Amino acid sequence: MDSLIELFGYSFFQNAILAALFTSISCGIVGAYIVAKRIVFISGGITHASFGGIGIGYFFGFSPLLGAMLFSVMSALGIEYLSKKSEIREDSVIAILWSLGMAIGIIFIFLTPGYSTNLMSYLFGNILTVSKLNIYLLGSLCIVLVGIFYFMYKTILFVAFDEEFARAIKLPVEFTNYLMITLVALTIVLNIRVVGIILVISLLTIPQTIAGIYSKDFKKIILLSIIIGFAGSFFGLLISYYFNIPSGATIIFFMVVLFILAKIIKSLFVSISLKKQLK
Repeated sequence: MDSLIELFGYSFFQNAILAALFTSISCGIVGAYIVAKRIVFISGGITHASFGGIGIGYFFGFSPLLGAMLFSVMSALGIEYLSKKSEIREDSVIAILWSLGMAIGIIFIFLTPGYSTNLMSYLFGNILTVSKLNIYLLGSLCIVLVGIFYFMYKTILFVAFDEEFARAIKLPVEFTNYLMITLVALTIVLNIRVVGIILVISLLTIPQTIAGIYSKDFKKIILLSIIIGFAGSFFGLLISYYFNIPSGATIIFFMVVLFILAKIIKSLFVSISLKKQLK
């Protein structure tokens, strides 16, 4: 217990806790939209396309995070535009940009002189190395997301669940789609340092899937996703610290364990309920 209290005295651990909180809020909000609209595959495409920006950042000597941000937003807008305005199927557009981003990233990293020491943290994440700048950016993103969802909640809800109906009642569907896909891209990029490119999509889907087991209300799913996301991140962080194993992978592993437990508990409740009805 004393060692745990001492752990909270370290600045790097305090940063990690704040990062876990902001990650849970941003991924909880955006992930609920992704799952409701069934665009998980699009999010995966944006996630991997951002690797191109990381490679370009390394090669030209500017922040890989900034490169990833620009590349992922452009990829997100490109997916949204090409899938709606061209005859190319959406899954094909995603696959093309996914492959292009990864290819560009690999090429530019290969061409960069020396060894890219921080590359693994972008691929697999390390919440214990999150910087103050990262935390400020995540905090700002959370404020923006809460504000947009507060003022545009009804529009976002209709667009997520029934886009055709939203068009019929004259809601700004096109604007909302472009806005939300941009927010998805920013959320993905700013959370890369927490769990990495390979695993960030899990934070956008697993807590929301667990929440969906117990509720179908969109607001409750968002709230439950944030709580589940923070619990998974916090305990995953502690486990990774004490066992000296990668934090990003541990967080996701713990999330999956929570998902399995949630399914078992739900099944038990359903079974008990059926037995009571039969009696």
